[in-house]
Amino acid sequence: MKLTYLFHSGFLVESGSFSVILDYYRAGEACIDRALHRGVPLYVLVSHEHHDHYNPEILTWENPGSTILYIFPREMASRPELAALSNAVFLDRGDRFDDGRLQIQAFGSTDMGVSYWLVAEGRSIFHAGDLNNWHWRDESTEAEVRAAEMAYRRELDYMVGRVTRIDVAMFPVDARQGSGYMRGAEQFVETFEVDTFVPMHFYPAVREAEAFAPIACRYGAKFVLLSRTGDSVMI
Repeated sequence: MKLTYLFHSGFLVESGSFSVILDYYRAGEACIDRALHRGVPLYVLVSHEHHDHYNPEILTWENPGSTILYIFPREMASRPELAALSNAVFLDRGDRFDDGRLQIQAFGSTDMGVSYWLVAEGRSIFHAGDLNNWHWRDESTEAEVRAAEMAYRRELDYMVGRVTRIDVAMFPVDARQGSGYMRGAEQFVETFEVDTFVPMHFYPAVREAEAFAPIACRYGAKFVLLSRTGDSVMI
């Protein structure tokens, strides 16, 4: 199974029998074209409707010789362009999808939408969407920081016991938060057994994302930085 970075929080997962595209925003046209011409089922997952996670262009894609299934958070079901889709599934926090090929569990977010845990072919993949400890300690009041902390801990606590081992986690490491920008990522690898940690939602602060590497390693996770469109790793 191969994981390819598209841009921002966008990734492509390719296995022998299917492909998955997560949070496509822009760039990676050659990777998208490859996925659309493999002749295997394609799953297109959107974590929420922010423009840097959802591009309506995905609704124009065609997968010759096979199928496309879209997975959206339930809160997007009322969008006009999605209401008439016959090949879409809408999931709330706690909902599951399983077609015998791919299992998807929707978890919560501390912003909009959901995060996703995928299990297939003996591998488990977590895509955080906008789940993170979104505090801006340099700008926020202590009450706001505490509220962000509590909201994030609530989502992690909900996942504990429902999520077992995570082979690959794609998670925000966003330096725009200022000091403490790695706190949410550290809390995540501290809480769950993560084999490989892949940062996302960091462009253009590549060095700042890479600074998380020793923290990931401290908790037993291998750190893999995919920072250019088309960068990939076998998982």
